[in-house]
Amino acid sequence: MKELFMKYKEAILYLVFGVLTTLINIVVYALSTRLLEIDVYTSNVIAWVLSVLFAYITNRKYVFNSKANELNTKIKELLSFYSCRLLTFGIDMLLMFILIDLISINDMISKIIVNIIIIILNYILSKFLVFKNNN
Repeated sequence: MKELFMKYKEAILYLVFGVLTTLINIVVYALSTRLLEIDVYTSNVIAWVLSVLFAYITNRKYVFNSKANELNTKIKELLSFYSCRLLTFGIDMLLMFILIDLISINDMISKIIVNIIIIILNYILSKFLVFKNNN
């Protein structure tokens, strides 16, 4: 069992923290829309900001074991991470618009569908762009 975990450690940890990031995103979104009665798009921004902060910390430390120690390397890594997440956030917002406004799918169902797509895109971008020098 340990060998299996070690073989797939990165993917397993990414999945675990991806699920936690998604839960943070969905819970913040739900609280913002349902409890605070903030519109869906503003709520989506709030949820994104908080979940990306959590994702950066966990991806850097636990998933990809970043060894970036020099300030300029850390800044480059951080900017690269946020740039990739901004790209997928744009995709997130577009897909939310399509599913909610154009196709009329329930906003919570749309949020879950979109998050699955975004998790996959974020893994690919993190592994091959942001933290590529650590692999």
